[in-house]
Amino acid sequence: MRGVDRTGARILLALDDDPLATTVALADKLGLARNTVQNRQRRMESDGTLAAPSVRVRADRLGRPVLAFVTLEIGQVEGRRTLREISAVPEVCEVHAITGGADLLVRVVARDSEDLYRVTRALLSCSGVVRSNTMLSMVEVVRLRMAPLLRETAESDE
Repeated sequence: MRGVDRTGARILLALDDDPLATTVALADKLGLARNTVQNRQRRMESDGTLAAPSVRVRADRLGRPVLAFVTLEIGQVEGRRTLREISAVPEVCEVHAITGGADLLVRVVARDSEDLYRVTRALLSCSGVVRSNTMLSMVEVVRLRMAPLLRETAESDE
């Protein structure tokens, strides 16, 4: 797994400013060779540095404005099966194994409170799920972001 260096950070920040910029436009803006920009972009896409474009889609634009975080306690015997079943629920956007009183933190989206209840029931019906706790997001105070870290990397002396 490679890290993002100064040049990569500069390219990513330029793409934040203009996501549809061509390779030539980025190269001109950053004072880099076209091949450098093109190779860096391809490498970041293929090595997993860049997430899939679908991750950028806002769930509310898909008719799912309700965001909730569900903690799940799971039995350890059916772990892989449990994770497969949880991942099969379309409203599950993200799952993290966590420390503390629960085993998993699941980010889910829903159409409304009734739909959230349905999603939560679907999670509870997954093999190995013992208990859940749902926390509703009232307001997104800080959106998911990487720009401050990219700026820090882009401005570093390496």
